[in-house]
Amino acid sequence: MSHPMPVILERWKAAFDGHRPDAMAELFTEDALFLGFLPEPAAGREAVRAYYAAVPPGRTAEARILHTYTLGEAAAGGFAAVTFRGGEEGDVPVNLSLILVRDGDTWRIRHYHVSRVLDR
Repeated sequence: MSHPMPVILERWKAAFDGHRPDAMAELFTEDALFLGFLPEPAAGREAVRAYYAAVPPGRTAEARILHTYTLGEAAAGGFAAVTFRGGEEGDVPVNLSLILVRDGDTWRIRHYHVSRVLDR
């Protein structure tokens, strides 16, 4: 089995860069746990959709996978260095942690967590 993280990150980047909140939400499980830049964690596809709908158009993301792991045939995860570009803040580097689960023939994000990097 090839690791699913490169494919998921490619789809995530395409949805983020294209400002497509519906496509972004489809990458997540129905009960996904999500911690972006808001102070409180969120859960579920609708929360993910609302979060990304609020991101201003024109923002883009560059991601580089740092580490991946698998947990049997139905679960995997990893870490990536991501830099969000554009917007008033300029470049915002973060560490991204994902837990992925197999959903039929595809993989979805079950757990998403970003943390800002102060020195990169």
